[in-house]
Amino acid sequence: MSEGKLGRALWVLFAVNVLNFYDRHVIGALAEPIRREFNLTDTDLGLLGSAFIWLYAFIGVPIGRVADTWSRRKLLALGTLIWSLLTALNGAATSFTTLLLARLGVATGEAACAPTATSWIGDLYQREQRSRALAIFMLGVPIGAGLSGFFSGYFAQLYGWRIAMVLAAVPGVLLVPLLLTLPEPVRGATEKHGQIETAGSAWGVLRIPTLWWIIASGALLNFNMYAFGSFLPAFFARVHGVSLAQSGVLAGIVSLIGGVSGGLLASRLGDAAIRKRQNGRMRMGAWLALATAPLALFGIQSGNVLLSVFLLALAYGGCNSYYGFVYPSIQDIVPPSLRSTTMAVYFMAMYLCGASFGPLLTGRLSDLRARAAAEAAGSATITEAFRATGLREAMLIIPVLALGLAIVLWAGSRTIAADIARREQRMAKAATA
Repeated sequence: MSEGKLGRALWVLFAVNVLNFYDRHVIGALAEPIRREFNLTDTDLGLLGSAFIWLYAFIGVPIGRVADTWSRRKLLALGTLIWSLLTALNGAATSFTTLLLARLGVATGEAACAPTATSWIGDLYQREQRSRALAIFMLGVPIGAGLSGFFSGYFAQLYGWRIAMVLAAVPGVLLVPLLLTLPEPVRGATEKHGQIETAGSAWGVLRIPTLWWIIASGALLNFNMYAFGSFLPAFFARVHGVSLAQSGVLAGIVSLIGGVSGGLLASRLGDAAIRKRQNGRMRMGAWLALATAPLALFGIQSGNVLLSVFLLALAYGGCNSYYGFVYPSIQDIVPPSLRSTTMAVYFMAMYLCGASFGPLLTGRLSDLRARAAAEAAGSATITEAFRATGLREAMLIIPVLALGLAIVLWAGSRTIAADIARREQRMAKAATA
């Protein structure tokens, strides 16, 4: 495939991922008006995020299996159309229950995105180029979340949160025809060996030791990422007293500047690291995760809004660098015929092992700490000031888990070289069979 076609395919997939995370994070950007209209607690808001992830995790495995056997182009186009239409339907919710059901519909469509697109990219780019390609694709996470903060809060302040939901759905519908024009590469097109290793069992990949470390790392990383996505606009609104539109802009700055910087850094360091040593990507990811912890701690604790934004942007960038190091590592240890399935298994296992509880437990901890603050002050009412205290204290879980992430990635760096060697041996045997 020519360089022009490669670039076009990558940028269209990147645009799909931007909209994927725009629509995923719109609920966080609109959390405050939704909370007030339906009289919700932070636990309720967290449940909207966690329930989304639970369904996303379960449905992702069969969708990933389909992506390994059917047209990835058609599957991704169908998923994009479904999640876009259901995002618009969020705007018609009349209660917490109907909003929750609509969000579950969004999860069903979005479950097709990551397994399908990452497998597709793996067949577009050779191993030494995948950190850059996958890091660009995963820049959709901070850019989508950032744009959602910028525009959804602004539109909600002007027209109400329901119109903001509908507007979030429009770009995805318009992107579907463009997605259907992309050429789809043959599976294993960029592998060095002439014959592709046979697929085997979908669950057989769980016998790879490094994959378990990667799953654990995903649980820790995504707990933090979803805590950021669900509560960062509310954090700025409550703790620093800014308006709905301003809170979205500040959260957008954290996501865009921090996330894009972290993703671009990983795209350069990841491909350079793998040329020097087999475990270079995992080890580099561990060092950046370690640096994230103090940045998040001081950013949450700071009483100055500008300093808080700056430090949290650096922390979010450290988190977002993860994708450029770890996603290519997954493709290094599994055969091309199981890449979509492996990504789906990874998502299911890491979400159910912890990541899905990021919004719910952060929200629950926020409610508990707000109640404790009210009781300590002798107040029978939990005011907005106490809610601000509760949320700030709850978000201190982020730097703690960042330390855990660094430890887990370092452990994975100690097993990946052997797992890569075993896969290459199997591929070589398949090529000579």
